[in-house]
Amino acid sequence: MKKILMVCLGNICRSPLAHGILASKLPSDQFYVDSAGTANYHIGDPPDQRSIAVAKKHGLDISQQRGQQFRSSFFDEFDIIYAMDESNYDNIIKLARDKDDISKVRLILDEDESVKVKNVPDPYYGDRSGFEYVYNLLDQVCETVSQKLQKN
Repeated sequence: MKKILMVCLGNICRSPLAHGILASKLPSDQFYVDSAGTANYHIGDPPDQRSIAVAKKHGLDISQQRGQQFRSSFFDEFDIIYAMDESNYDNIIKLARDKDDISKVRLILDEDESVKVKNVPDPYYGDRSGFEYVYNLLDQVCETVSQKLQKN
């Protein structure tokens, strides 16, 4: 089974959406998707209500997810680690123990060449439209990721 981890800062906005979206696009008997945050702000908390609402609007239930902090052992547990932005990418890399760990970490938006932005914006301080934008951005790239993963 291939294991994929989605990572943002607090694990309540972007990474729970990416987690739910990608999991919905992959067969659960072949792929395991989870999410984490580089900060410890929301350990044990459900996703932001706006993330839950936008996911529900698109037919996904992410309400059972709980925030967790990224830890070095995740390099052993996961095959691919997707960072939502460059800042979180850098924070993950700082915890890497060797080149093998580093080779697992990628910026998620780099997976789809048609996406012209490099970082998934953090919608936390904005209104609901920011969450919709992030959902659509992640839905597009997760479709590409899903197709690539299922080809291999």
